[in-house]
Amino acid sequence: MKKLALIGTASALLVAGSGYALAQSGTLAALAKIERGEWQLRASDGSTRSICVTDPRVLLQLRERSAGCTNFVVENAANAGRITFSCPTGKTDTRITVETPRLIRLETQGIIRGLPFTEEYEGRRTGACKAAGR
Repeated sequence: MKKLALIGTASALLVAGSGYALAQSGTLAALAKIERGEWQLRASDGSTRSICVTDPRVLLQLRERSAGCTNFVVENAANAGRITFSCPTGKTDTRITVETPRLIRLETQGIIRGLPFTEEYEGRRTGACKAAGR
């Protein structure tokens, strides 16, 4: 049994050393490159929405942010990553690419409350977050 455990560990290290990240719980390294502030998200259908990003993790769950979610990092590179969320209301798979600290690409899909969805966004930082009272 100990030999099998060592072989499994060695294989995992070889895979990680080959540029393939092992899946794990946590967050994505690429998020650290995203500037905080007001962002405009343009959907593939041309519609837009604005969001104040004080924590870039909010970009990973645009559709549903329910309590009790767990996440699993599938890909984790310096400028891109993929993460899955399993929540009481459904499952989501999100891929993010950070082109620059002020330009991102998001692809998200999943099933929430029994209904499938797929969305793509281009996000651009537009400035500082607007004050709540303005």
